[in-house]
Amino acid sequence: MFVVTGATGNVGRSLVQALTAAGAQVTATSRGISGADVPESVRYTQADLADPESLRPVLDGADALFLQSGGASAHLLNTPAILDVAKAGGVRRVVLLSSVGVASRPESASHGGVLKAIEDGVRRSGLEWTILRPGGFASNTFAWAESVRAERIVAAPFADVGIPVIDPADIAEVAAAALREDGHAGQIYELTGPELSTPRQQVAAIADALGEPVRFVELTRAEAREKMLGFMPEPVVETTLSALGEPNEAELRVSPDVERVLGRAPRPFAAWAERHIAAFR
Repeated sequence: MFVVTGATGNVGRSLVQALTAAGAQVTATSRGISGADVPESVRYTQADLADPESLRPVLDGADALFLQSGGASAHLLNTPAILDVAKAGGVRRVVLLSSVGVASRPESASHGGVLKAIEDGVRRSGLEWTILRPGGFASNTFAWAESVRAERIVAAPFADVGIPVIDPADIAEVAAAALREDGHAGQIYELTGPELSTPRQQVAAIADALGEPVRFVELTRAEAREKMLGFMPEPVVETTLSALGEPNEAELRVSPDVERVLGRAPRPFAAWAERHIAAFR
């Protein structure tokens, strides 16, 4: 039995579907999960990673755990306590969703430091572990959906700076393999798309999928910063803008790890846009 935390997120939702399609028994969990979030055959239960004891009934009898690192709330995780509860329930294998920021921005508390501490806790757990370090998500462009629907316009900074964004479904498929198969213990997989993709190119791909033009308006860094401060802490904003506007070598690298694990190339951004174009109509 597999437990998927963060099961309502972009990766967790796809992972639940991938495991279920493979015939696995799955328990999906997040703070606000409901039956509408999972396939009919999937057991679901609400739990909070910030409260490890809430996971005890979820993990009882489980074989493997997908641990979502918490995103903006990662600093709230008591990883050793979570993994102690997992071991007490019978879990022997854990797959952690971390971030390329551990390698690319180790000096950043938001992108490197906190997640490095979580990774270290997983490594010391005594469980079989696999760590996934994806770069930027293709699904981050859902932030543009409202303006595309209303005005057929996208405003974003760094129009022609590309990074190899990854389809969350590819992350989920790698996670499913690491959970279900032997041979992944002790591995750290860096997960990226197949090519560098700029915001301008992403908007063009959305427009192609829509069959209608979408106008791109380039924001200055200062303009983007002001907008982002409305929903992100300042240190997170500054590091995010640096990673998007001045990506370093680690953030520009196209990794072979998706193909190594899945035996196929990762999906390009255009394929993600086509699958999710209903959100932009």
